[in-house]
Amino acid sequence: MSATAAALRELHHGRKPGDPLVLPGPWDAASAKVFADAGFPALATPSAGVAASLGYEDGQTPADEMFAAITRIVRAVDIPVTADVEAGYGLGAEELVGRLADAGAVGCNLEDTDHATGALRDPQEQADWLAQVRAAAGDALVINARIDTYLRGVPDEDETIRRGRLYAEAGADCVYPFCAPPAQLARLAGAIGLPVNAVVLPDGPAPRELGALGAARITFGPGLQRRTMAAVREMAEDLRAETTGRARTDRT
Repeated sequence: MSATAAALRELHHGRKPGDPLVLPGPWDAASAKVFADAGFPALATPSAGVAASLGYEDGQTPADEMFAAITRIVRAVDIPVTADVEAGYGLGAEELVGRLADAGAVGCNLEDTDHATGALRDPQEQADWLAQVRAAAGDALVINARIDTYLRGVPDEDETIRRGRLYAEAGADCVYPFCAPPAQLARLAGAIGLPVNAVVLPDGPAPRELGALGAARITFGPGLQRRTMAAVREMAEDLRAETTGRARTDRT
């Protein structure tokens, strides 16, 4: 499959319930290659996972370092990669689209949290921004509009739908109501009229269950990177125990 926006966009449509598009979240080139070799048709970088791999807190990665990491991930695989670029790093639409194109990403997440205040951005202002990104990119970018109502303490289904419809009118290809209750996914998808992205959480439904509940696209945020680091941490503790002659006592 060609690593193009058209190929990625097509993967979102015609999904059967229980068979969503599952996009693992690589945090570096090595993890990207593992997921691609496993047969996944596309990948979605997580900003928090990439940040952790670079030694930053989520939301603190400098734009140059984030785009460099995305470039390495894209270079490692021959399938479409969509990138979480948070709220756009304060870049103008033309520059943001250009930097994504230079990195080789054919999709992006753009969230409606104002990182300067930590509050939700005005939905019309966010829609206008998304429209600018769409105009700059044409069809060469799959835009996943993240809606942070539930994350920011506004668990209002009607407000989420209102934002989703505005973002759809602005040219978004799909919407991502982050941490929306799984039981609301079908209504959100139907009311907004776009494929809905759902995130897999540690204690939440599995990907196929989320698909059956209405999600057409599944991502993992930093979850896969954190699971990997938990395995590395256990390996390190075992190695330390072996080299010091002390047995681990914290196994459950």
